[in-house]
Amino acid sequence: MKKVVIVFALISSFYVVRAQDEEKGSDEKKGGFKKENLFTGGGAIVSVGSYTTLLGASPVLGYSITKWLDAGVVFNVNYASYRYVYLVGNGYVVSDEKSRQTVLGPGIFARVYPLKFLFVNIQAEQNFTTDKRIAPNTPTLNEKYSATSLLLGVGYASGRQTIGDFYYYISVMADVSGNKNSPYVGISESGKAVITPIFKAGIQVPLFQGKRNRF
Repeated sequence: MKKVVIVFALISSFYVVRAQDEEKGSDEKKGGFKKENLFTGGGAIVSVGSYTTLLGASPVLGYSITKWLDAGVVFNVNYASYRYVYLVGNGYVVSDEKSRQTVLGPGIFARVYPLKFLFVNIQAEQNFTTDKRIAPNTPTLNEKYSATSLLLGVGYASGRQTIGDFYYYISVMADVSGNKNSPYVGISESGKAVITPIFKAGIQVPLFQGKRNRF
């Protein structure tokens, strides 16, 4: 949870930077909520590891705080499949035991655009997992648990010229939380979390077509 607090602090600091920019005489309208800065959209996630497959979707609701910063909330719906690997003697054996997981969870995100087409993404999530473990000749075991994830990555935005544009994006991220219950990590032969690339493609859709803020 400490990492989630850090993310909240980072996003709060961006608001402070925004206020400082306005005080210096930004040509944008100072203060106030601008409905044309609201956006929705979302993305699809694919991650494949040695013994792991993840598929998911993540609708979002966000706000363009400045020309170079977007932030918002996200809700995840993921499906994950794992195959268990055990240490036997001096080697590892891939078992017939499998895990099928359905993952739901809210999160927050911030995207910083150092260039119009390039962004750095930071996203904190709290995911709730229903885990069905399947093994030959044994009853199916159902478990429920939660895990905090912290995703960091970079992405490319196509067609983003102004606040309020429709565009699509692709990105690659990784969960750096080290939580083995996270749906975004692989599991090593020793049972530890392994950072796995997460590929995401999506769209950003403006909710209102009002006056736009040019770069």
